[in-house]
Amino acid sequence: MPSYTAPIQDMQFILHDVLEASHQETPGYADLDADFTAAIFEEAGKIASGVLAPLNLVGDTEGCTLENGVVRTPTGFKEAFEQVKEGGWTAVDLPEEYGGQNMPYVMYTAVGEISSAANMSFTMYQGLTHGAASAILAHGTQAQKDTYLPKMTSCEWTGTMNLTEPHCGTDLGLMRTKAEPQVDGSYALTGQKIFISSGEHDMAENIIHLVLAKIPGGPEGIKGVSLFIVPKFHVNADGTLGGRNGVSCGAIEHKMGIHGNSTCVMNYDGAKGYLLGDMHKGMRAMFTMMNEARIGVGMQGLAQAEAAYQNAVIYAKDRLQGRAVTGAENADGPADPLIVHPDIRRSLMDQKSFIEGGRAFLLWGSHLIDRSMRSDDAAAEGLISLMTPVIKGFLTDEGYDMTVLAQQVYGGHGYIEEWGMSQYTRDARIAMIYEGANGVQALDLVGRKLAQDSGKHVMAFFDMVKTFCKENADTPGMEPFTEPLKKASKDLQAAGMFFMQNGMKNPNAALAGSYDFMHLFGHVCLGLMWARMAKAALAKLDEGTGDRAFYETKLATGRYYMARRLPATALRLARIETGAETVMSLEASQF
Repeated sequence: MPSYTAPIQDMQFILHDVLEASHQETPGYADLDADFTAAIFEEAGKIASGVLAPLNLVGDTEGCTLENGVVRTPTGFKEAFEQVKEGGWTAVDLPEEYGGQNMPYVMYTAVGEISSAANMSFTMYQGLTHGAASAILAHGTQAQKDTYLPKMTSCEWTGTMNLTEPHCGTDLGLMRTKAEPQVDGSYALTGQKIFISSGEHDMAENIIHLVLAKIPGGPEGIKGVSLFIVPKFHVNADGTLGGRNGVSCGAIEHKMGIHGNSTCVMNYDGAKGYLLGDMHKGMRAMFTMMNEARIGVGMQGLAQAEAAYQNAVIYAKDRLQGRAVTGAENADGPADPLIVHPDIRRSLMDQKSFIEGGRAFLLWGSHLIDRSMRSDDAAAEGLISLMTPVIKGFLTDEGYDMTVLAQQVYGGHGYIEEWGMSQYTRDARIAMIYEGANGVQALDLVGRKLAQDSGKHVMAFFDMVKTFCKENADTPGMEPFTEPLKKASKDLQAAGMFFMQNGMKNPNAALAGSYDFMHLFGHVCLGLMWARMAKAALAKLDEGTGDRAFYETKLATGRYYMARRLPATALRLARIETGAETVMSLEASQF
């Protein structure tokens, strides 16, 4: 059975040596000293490795079952959920007034990576609840907050988001679910939603569904969509639970992965719902949840890569196969371990360099969210808006690829279910699809985010990279980082210029290159993160304090990324600059 150990030292390095969290002016960061965060991560790591990871295979093999309208979760999930709730892990960053711990979002993200790497399906139950609670917190009335948030913060009640319908996914303007106004101010919702993660289960006494629907007589398309709170059980005025609402699970989806999470078809038959936010402004309210979810999904891609990599390293060190071409390294044994072979090293270095760079990118993005939310920092808000599709799209695409590489290290055993590696690949695959498929993320990045606020956010990013390279160009040891980063940034700028010059007269020219642009952008972001980590590692080596081997390993891993992975920006640019002609050359009938 695969194992998992929380990467605490790396998280500590990013938080304290790279982001210098406790020295930031962002409210709440002064409390994030190294001892405090280490204690949080150590406890999260204990429950992840001791409780959640052993249930990962259980969830995959047993899955969820639907019995008389009730979904039964896999063996051990319910007991584990009680432990997670008792430890306060469901509300790391939610407000204290509703029972949360009010830590910065960056801590929620780091803890989320630990639990998702140990058991992605399980962690989704609390993750969806967190997103629904965030939407109510941002857009609900005071009465709605008082009614739902205390129970959702503790996960006594869990939450969902209901968007997709059988005939519409990305194009939500086509939805048919309707909400009829009632005399008491509520609405009666009728329709069907599909792909609803955690839609029905046996681990909470109530489930609070956030449902998109159209109020009759409203504007056509997406402008006529509103968001509603629809509880599984009615909530009485005193907070106790009443009778069953008109919402039920019609089926459980049969999926490629995340078997331990109940992905449901939800039927609404005159279910009583309550408007959340403004009428016909449902997408504005839902995007609070969706944007948070997209950061969380990027984290899932990274987490699965981390878990798969850890096990691939163990296998590569233990499995004896062949001899090193430079001479036997295990002379007393019948063969050398896999890890002596250059191609295995290449695979593991691809994984390691992505994971550590991606983790820095993810935590930096979470820090931007803290700055925008806690300090009302408009620049940070604009930057994380730009980065959100990159975090979601790039980290999940690359994260999936890394699980495949980890599986490949096992050879034939990687294809056998008993070894557990295929689960990481199957679970990671959904992250590229839900919360906006990655092709949509790329379109959002190129079609909306680049031009947002007259392009000032992407220009600010370019300036950030340029300034860093200039300030550190003469620092000993930094040239292997600053020079490749400058080159990659120029590729990114050239791609952006191509879109500016060609996008207006031929929109397909820009959109045909959008996916490559998202990956180009992602590589530059990881290049910047590696350059920042290199600077921090060099400074620690100069101080002569800390774990010298860790910092030297960090620098060697970073140099690998800059030399072997970052040059992918040139390929992406070359593809972008071919425009749309070859992409759009065939008629539909020719496919």
